[in-house]
Amino acid sequence: MNTALWRHGLTLLTLVLACGGDDGAQLTSTSTTGPATEGMSSTSGGSSDGTTTTSQANSSGQASTSEQPTTETGCTFLDCTTATDSLPRECDIWENNCPEGYKCMPWASDGGSSWNAHKCSPLDPNPAKPGEPCTVEGNGVSGVDDCEAGAMCWEVDGQTLMGTCIGFCDGSPDSYSCSEPNTMCYVSGSGVLTLCLPGCDPLTQDCDSGDTCLWGGNGFICALDASGEQGQYGDPCEYLNVCDPGLICMGPEYVPGCMTNGCCTPWCDLTDPSCPGATQECLPWFEQGVAPPGYDHVGICGVPL
Repeated sequence: MNTALWRHGLTLLTLVLACGGDDGAQLTSTSTTGPATEGMSSTSGGSSDGTTTTSQANSSGQASTSEQPTTETGCTFLDCTTATDSLPRECDIWENNCPEGYKCMPWASDGGSSWNAHKCSPLDPNPAKPGEPCTVEGNGVSGVDDCEAGAMCWEVDGQTLMGTCIGFCDGSPDSYSCSEPNTMCYVSGSGVLTLCLPGCDPLTQDCDSGDTCLWGGNGFICALDASGEQGQYGDPCEYLNVCDPGLICMGPEYVPGCMTNGCCTPWCDLTDPSCPGATQECLPWFEQGVAPPGYDHVGICGVPL
């Protein structure tokens, strides 16, 4: 192949990004010619690129300690004492340009299940830091949680509404990074999500239990394993992380017998290639000379084009 697989950009797939109940946040793309760099699915969060959540958690799962009036920013478990009518409906996630006591957050502005905009949300007076447990208000795409500014509650359980705080990327849309050790900056195609996710190796799948290692556009990241009972080789897929750990969703031209827009196929080691399909080969994920250090042997099982 003259062009590495990661450059093909399967614009049909995204990521499912949370967990719990039947919540499903999924990042989707729209093409079927290669791997998607924006595609995951979640179970209690949402996504800006087709990320959808399906959980319908109600107030019974909230960690509310007092009866606070609900405002348009959703303050029932936070101590919201400032009127929210005059707050800007949009903000800059990179600059966090909200009034004192508020933070810029991704949310579903249309009431749906996908993060599609930013808003100023109330900042908890004793916020949780990245890596610490957190609680969301209402659902995973409400944009209201008890994490500190520059972070959001991630992989939220749709029943308990609890997850773990994860930090936003530093920098700007043109130049970004993560200050937390062993994390990679994941920026969704529309820029609504800018997250520092754990880095990983797709061949060893060294993520925490319940996660899978996938390509995130700038590097390999740990994302929620949303495969459920499906996700084996050849199974149909719509999102990058609905395949079992060690596999990824690719276009039908790469997987023999695939009759849908995408099917699961394994990562493979170019130095010791082995693929399940009779016509598949271990194809390099990166062009020669552009792989990150230590990843030049990473491949994907596919039919050569």
